Parts: sequence; C-alpha cells; structure tokens
Amino acid sequence: MMEKINIGLLGFGTVGTGVARVLKENEHEITQKVGAQLHIKTVLVRNLKTKRDFSGDFFITDKIDDVLQDDDIHIVIELMGGIHPSREYMLRAMEAGKHIVTANKDVIAQFGKDMFDAAEKNDVEFMFEASVGGGIPIITPLKQCLTANKITKVVGIVNGTTNYMLTKMTQEGTDYKTVLAEAQAKGYAEANPAADVEGLDAARKAAILASIAFNTRVGLDDVSVEGITKITPADIEYATELGYVIKLLAIAKDSPEKGVDVRVHPAFIPKEHPLAAVNDVFNAIYVCGNAIGETMFYGRGAGALPTASAVIADVIDISRDIVNETFGRVRCTCYEHKKFCPIDETKSAYYVRLLVEDQPGVLGAIAMAFGENDVSLNSVIQTRKVGERAEIVAITHSVLQKKIRKAAETLQALPVVTEIRNMIRVENPQEAC
Repeated sequence: MMEKINIGLLGFGTVGTGVARVLKENEHEITQKVGAQLHIKTVLVRNLKTKRDFSGDFFITDKIDDVLQDDDIHIVIELMGGIHPSREYMLRAMEAGKHIVTANKDVIAQFGKDMFDAAEKNDVEFMFEASVGGGIPIITPLKQCLTANKITKVVGIVNGTTNYMLTKMTQEGTDYKTVLAEAQAKGYAEANPAADVEGLDAARKAAILASIAFNTRVGLDDVSVEGITKITPADIEYATELGYVIKLLAIAKDSPEKGVDVRVHPAFIPKEHPLAAVNDVFNAIYVCGNAIGETMFYGRGAGALPTASAVIADVIDISRDIVNETFGRVRCTCYEHKKFCPIDETKSAYYVRLLVEDQPGVLGAIAMAFGENDVSLNSVIQTRKVGERAEIVAITHSVLQKKIRKAAETLQALPVVTEIRNMIRVENPQEAC
C-alpha cells in the first residue's frame, strides 16, 4: 500500500491556500479515509517574492517543469484560473501521466472535449467538481448519484456576486450602481465586473451542467446570455407586488421535440419556490429527473474553504483509486449529439413594463398589439404616474420568444407608447418536471 501520494499545486492564491489549510487541518481524517497521506510536494507560483500567510513543508517554484518532470508527483491541482497557460499546463501534466483536479470553468466550458480526450488518451483522471457551485456537490451527483435518471431540467443560481446584488436590491431598495460599488468594496465583485453582471460566469457553469445532465456537448457559444445590468428598483418592486423574486438563473432544458435549451438571464420566479429563498452569495442548483422528481443542492458557491472542500474531494477519489489500484471513475459522458433549440423557439412568460401616454384607450391599444402577435395576457396593471405619463405592467402567458419580440416591435411603434422600459422572463422552475 502506498504511504504517501504527492501533489503538485498550480496556483497559491485564495483557493490554493485554502486547499493547503484543509489538507493540514484535516490530515488525520483524510489519511484514514484514503489509506495514505496526501502531501503537497511542490507549489507553482507566479512570483516567488510575494509574501504569503501560509507556509508548509512544500517546495515553492515559478518553474512549471519542477512539477511536470517530477515522477514522484501523482496528482496536479490546477487553481491558476483563466485559459492560458492553465490549459497547456494541464495537458502537459496528463501527457506526463499525472491525474488532474481543477476548478477551472473557463477551460472546461470552452475546451472540455480536448481535456477529456487527453485524459482518455493518457489513462489519467480529469476531475472538476469545484468548477460549478464552489463547495456544493453537483458534478458528481449528476454523473453518478443521479445517473439512473433522465434529467429534463437544471435551473441554478450559480453566481454569488449577482445573487448578492439582487438580494440587496430586493431587501433594501438599492439601485444597481450603488449595490455594485458595495459588492466591489466587499470583494464580491471584481474591479471589472463584466463576467459576473453580464452573465458570462453563469453561462460557463450552465454549459458544464447541461453537458453532464443531458449527455451532450454544450459549449459557451451554445448558451444565450443576458445579465442583470438593466434591472432597476422599479422592477424589483413590481416583482414583490406580484408575488415574485428576481434572480439571475442558469436554465438548461432537454426537450425531445425542440432540443437542448441553455440560457442565462434574470427571471421572475414565484416567491414560494425554494430558489427564491437563496440569498446573498449562496448558490443553489435545482434538478428535475424522471425518477428522482425534484431535488435541490444548496450552499456556498465560492470562497477559499468551500471551494477547497470540492477540490480535495476529487483528490481523495483519485487517491483511493491509486491506493487500491482500481479505476472506477466516470469519464466524459457526452456520448450523444443532440440538437439545440433556437433562442426564438424558447418559451417563457414575460413581464413587460411600459411608459405610455396617460389617456383613454391606451390599455385597449396595448392589448390589441399583444393579441395581433399571438401573445396572450395574464394580467395588465396601471400602477403609477411618471410625470405626465403612466407606467403599465403586463404579464403574459407562456409564449415563443419570436412572438414576444414581434409584439415588442409593434408596441414600440404605437404613438401612445413612449418607451418599453424592461422585459424580463417569468419562470417557474417546477413546471414540466
């Protein structure tokens, strides 16, 4: 039996330090579970002169070959982030016969097939539990625990920054710019927050989840993306009045008729749904399967220790196989080639907020514009005056996006409509489960 399994750690930032801390603090328990000691032998850093608040009995280097050419290193943990040179380093590590554990959603969403092919070719593991949901176990449940199911839908709150911002806007009535500045001050949002607030971070995670859930390759380009930058306090207020909460959702659906539909966008969801209660920086992923029914995974979606928990769980799985000289992991499951549903063919209900002339006949003209485009209205309310004009909110029944888009064009052309102030989808994650 192997007494020690050596690890090469690429990156020693927040998560890398968290991995080292957890391995040290839980060393006894982890050793007992694995049957061997997990030992970080070498750490790759960008700058050797950077001061660090954690030290250990490992060698720190700025040369990747100190990791890749060391035959005593069995597992490489990649926590550098970004695509280059992380992708190249992982490929080289697999060519050197080393197993890979990563939290890199960028590489997986855009180059997942290449990485899985390299793992297969070199007969090594490539595991990535921490790439979605931080410390929430979701990759392994989809690939193993729920594998007996036909998964029909995955709906998730998978970006903590935007969830924190929308929570603040809902609870305190704060506007977008103010809450973004607060999120940046607390370190929840980057100086350039585009990846979060424009939905790109969530889109990468949606692509990963959909690929696993539906057993087909879903790339970043296959995901329709819309962020939260247009959400205003007025939209939040209307959502509350109508019994909804606004969340940035990653939605993946698999329909035999229409194909795979993967998108990220803000949505009204019923306040009674479990996802509506997921606040602050927490994440949650809601899964529908034909055997399990409905299940939800909830927890901290980021942070040093939660993410380290997921990383080390993958390391433990690989280490058990090494110790027992077995191979039981599930490799790439994208064995199908499903069609994708065009975005115009996707269906949702919609919230439409209009600024209109305050005069008789306006409601009738608006209802007619919707009707001419086969958009059925669930409700129309006129709630407030804005100067000399009125604000009208319409909630539609479920409709094809191409029809609501045509209805918007018709509405905008009406002399009585000054502005379409916002259009937001209305989703019920429990439908069609």
